[in-house]
Amino acid sequence: MLKKTILSLEQALTLPYASQRFAQLGWRVIRIESPQEKGTGRGGDPNRYIGEDTGVDDLHAYFIAPNIGKEAITLNLKKKEGQELLREIIRGLNVDVFLCNTLPKRYKQLGIDYETLREANPELIWCGISAFGPEYPGSAGYDPALQAFVGYMFLTGEPDRDPMLCGLPFVDLKAGDEAFNQVILAFLEQQTLRVETGEKAGGKQIHISMAQCAASWLITALPQLQFIDDETKLFTRSGNEHRSFIPCNCYPTKDGYVYLAIGSDMQWQKLTQIKGFEHLERPERKTNRGRKVDKDTIYADVRKGLRHYTTAEFIKICTELNLAIAPVNSVQDVAEIDFVKKNMLKAQMPSGKQVTLFPAPVITDFLSESNMMLKCAPRLGEHNEAIYTEIGLSSEEIRKMKNDEVI
Repeated sequence: MLKKTILSLEQALTLPYASQRFAQLGWRVIRIESPQEKGTGRGGDPNRYIGEDTGVDDLHAYFIAPNIGKEAITLNLKKKEGQELLREIIRGLNVDVFLCNTLPKRYKQLGIDYETLREANPELIWCGISAFGPEYPGSAGYDPALQAFVGYMFLTGEPDRDPMLCGLPFVDLKAGDEAFNQVILAFLEQQTLRVETGEKAGGKQIHISMAQCAASWLITALPQLQFIDDETKLFTRSGNEHRSFIPCNCYPTKDGYVYLAIGSDMQWQKLTQIKGFEHLERPERKTNRGRKVDKDTIYADVRKGLRHYTTAEFIKICTELNLAIAPVNSVQDVAEIDFVKKNMLKAQMPSGKQVTLFPAPVITDFLSESNMMLKCAPRLGEHNEAIYTEIGLSSEEIRKMKNDEVI
């Protein structure tokens, strides 16, 4: 696939994560942010100032990873001149995709709606991420609140304690991945039309609802409503245990924790034959149905057996028996896993220090050729001069726009 140019009016995490996926393809990604307002001291994406201090005020730690490999300009879309300049950028750079994660009610106010921007490029792919889609134009949404809204918190945590958030911002990341997928699909549709008809392809408008994306992952929970007439049997919080297979749970060892997943009666039989676990074997526990009746006692019995083993010792035994087991790794532990460590994306900080950040989900040709190294996340408006010059503006025009607070 040919490299494309992405223009993204982005902040927070969900859209920067989506556009990061394009940067990993080697595509040109330009993020748009609001310029610094006089007297405020800071501007642009609030996430620039979140996380550990890196020594650069507008490049705090939380901001860097989702924004490596990108360029950045500032543009005041509250001004008519800024909106006109946006269309000029789309024309001048032959922008293929426009992305935004702005409240839908502000699309027309800011001149970023699909109908307005397609005037600059009739083949433009336009994609907007919002909390609930254009049907709820004024509704804001953030990952934690949406986790609560779509049932994630209801399903997460111990059954006798308060609901809990998931450990990662799954709603943000799911919506970002969906935006990436839908834009790629739109390019495929355009290309197919050209090949099959020889006609010039039109543009496409895509709306991504974070809430709908999150709800689509309730594939093991929502269908219950069709088949269970006793509400007490519906999913609720189940801690670390699997809701169907017994015993799948997390247990302490002599020096840490393991997650053991027994997924069949044959696997259960193997577990009962391990030294120190013979006490698990009882006739009524031979089937998963029987084990489900006695699950709390079984969990306690597994814990007794594990008192005699370190994490490494027990994992070795289970691996030899083809039982599904894993240590409960810390983030530091995960960073040292071979396939994670070798696939880490890297960037060079303004200080010259090289940092490793996170692994790519897929190693693209571009990443292989670049040795997994991407440009550091850009400073606020870092590429104003270069990009506005590229579309034909003079130094004097750029200076005037800055004085007029257009950029």
